Amino acid sequence: EASGATLNHIVKLTIFITDYKNFPTVNQTMEKYFSRPYPARSTIGVASLPLGVDIEVEAILHL
Repeated sequence: EASGATLNHIVKLTIFITDYKNFPTVNQTMEKYFSRPYPARSTIGVASLPLGVDIEVEAILHL
């Protein structure tokens, strides 16, 4: 926010997910916070994430 960035500046998301049962939630969240055309996205299944979280999102923005 300090740099003036918004969700509209996101061009690529990498989503790490520990259980694919949460994949529908990921899609619902995308629809809630983004409009078409959606940013490019990769979803990667992993065994675990730090601090026991279920989902981690990495974003690349173009300012």
